[in-house]
Amino acid sequence: MERGHKRPRVSVIVLAHNEEANLPACLASLEQLECEVLVVDSGSTDATRNIAREAGAAVFEHPFETYGAQRNWAQRNLPLAADWVLHLDSDERLTPELVDEINGILLNQPEDVDGFLFRKRTLFMGRWMRHGGHYPSYHLRLFRKDRGACEERLYDQHYVVRGSVGKLEHDYIDVLTSDLGVWSARHVRWAELEACEIAEASDSAGRVEPSLTGNPIQRRRWLREGFYWRLPLFLRAFAYWFYRYFVRLGFLDGTEGMIFHFLQGFWFRFLIDAKLFERKRGK
Repeated sequence: MERGHKRPRVSVIVLAHNEEANLPACLASLEQLECEVLVVDSGSTDATRNIAREAGAAVFEHPFETYGAQRNWAQRNLPLAADWVLHLDSDERLTPELVDEINGILLNQPEDVDGFLFRKRTLFMGRWMRHGGHYPSYHLRLFRKDRGACEERLYDQHYVVRGSVGKLEHDYIDVLTSDLGVWSARHVRWAELEACEIAEASDSAGRVEPSLTGNPIQRRRWLREGFYWRLPLFLRAFAYWFYRYFVRLGFLDGTEGMIFHFLQGFWFRFLIDAKLFERKRGK
């Protein structure tokens, strides 16, 4: 958190909605970071806003439309005191090693780098998903505030930076809900958004450029749009799950991994295809 009157080196924007269970750990992970914390709440009915204020964060309210729109509104409208911005969700947290690395990077800011990729460690039902191609997974979260913005996609948004991007060595943690009812409901909603995104082929301006030779995010986008989407409907969901669970050794993640890789690697993507099929039949 910001200390005294010293200008913070980074402004941390945290999106929240009814996150009283997750927000305390998220904010606690920022205590040793030389930063200011700004929480953007979208109408919580629990103790989320009070928790944020008690932790020393500034709280702002804004109606939620999409993740991309919310993140970009925050970056454009909040009174950010630092030149660098770091975006987090309430169920994410920085490891102490990553905090130290960020402090060091921003103490001696590189003139030739405009953003940094973080390595994500996913926890599902309390277990680290180390296999199935799910780790390491890189995401762009830290960048100069005048050089980056979030894609205006309906689902699976990433940040785009105008300039060079580097990688940090340590992890941040994404804690997926242990409540499968909540998890499933979210993925039903996201499947509808992804099907809409695929079917309507939105304008690609301001988005991650798919590239097999680019950074990890660009390669992942190329594999999805340039390869996966070209495979036969329904068959591709099965093929992807088989690849993750057997070829990339997802079965080594135990019972929790079996649940995760099947639901996220097969069921979710099969549901997207079912919604695409439904759309075609409706024409």
